[in-house]
Amino acid sequence: MPKCLVPVAALLLALTANAQETAWPSKPLHFVVPFGPGGANDIVARTVAEATAKQLGQPIIIENKPGAGSMIGAAYVAKAAPDGYTFLTPAAGVITNALIKTRMPYAENDLVPVVMMAVSPSVVVVPGDSAIKDLKGLIAASRKGQGLNFATAGTGSTPHFVAEMLKLKAGAKLQIVPFKSGSEGMAAVVGNQVDATSEASPVVLSMVKAGKLKAIASTWNRRIAALPDLATAQEQGFNDVFIGHWSGVFAPKGTPEAILDKLNAAVNAALKTSELRAKLIPLAIDPTGGSREDFRKFLVAEKARLAPVAKAAQMKED
Repeated sequence: MPKCLVPVAALLLALTANAQETAWPSKPLHFVVPFGPGGANDIVARTVAEATAKQLGQPIIIENKPGAGSMIGAAYVAKAAPDGYTFLTPAAGVITNALIKTRMPYAENDLVPVVMMAVSPSVVVVPGDSAIKDLKGLIAASRKGQGLNFATAGTGSTPHFVAEMLKLKAGAKLQIVPFKSGSEGMAAVVGNQVDATSEASPVVLSMVKAGKLKAIASTWNRRIAALPDLATAQEQGFNDVFIGHWSGVFAPKGTPEAILDKLNAAVNAALKTSELRAKLIPLAIDPTGGSREDFRKFLVAEKARLAPVAKAAQMKED
């Protein structure tokens, strides 16, 4: 190619890329949920996708790709074309997997944070007929005899981190009983097969209101609107028992910055709509939002806070 044509070709490429970003989105987007349908993360992704689609003027299609502690869906998006049409909507596993897995099918920086969607506080629950009323009661009961059995959704799950925080920071004597899912662990508590668990607020809410489970603490930094009388762990004097089931949006590395900014703005606008808030808040899900930098800082802080817990508890890949 003649030298005089090189700058022209470069200019044309730049103009074409700019035109594509300006026209975005020109077709449906895909939100990949790395879990099965029906869970808290899936509910958030579907609700936010529906509201965000209205902001963007294009449909957002939900694809459930569960398995391997959310790594199947994460790897799919990490290896997807960074064209602004495929995004991941994971939970905390997107950062905690790297703390407990010996091998990862993608590099952590292959996924770029776009926006935080919502937080579902974790709720510590015991059987509905249990005499335990709060965290102090749980810890006191655990120190008697062989201790208490605490159900989790597997190694590195949010319930696992809650249990280890109670052990490491509050001196609870708990035997970890891993189940395949949080729903199975919750059912085991209802059936008095185990003594306690911790699960996302929208998952336990109906069981608590039906009296089948007793909520003794939430683990976020503010009370749950749907359970206003439930004190947080911090209010009960356990400042280090702090974790939530958060959901965010990530993009493949290399996705144009302008597209990331547009999607961030669209999700934030969606999270402020009365229609979305009317769907999520009664389920004890807190719409969050914020800038890309806000989300990045949150992830850095979460990893720094959870890494010592994972190390002290010797959390290893199942």
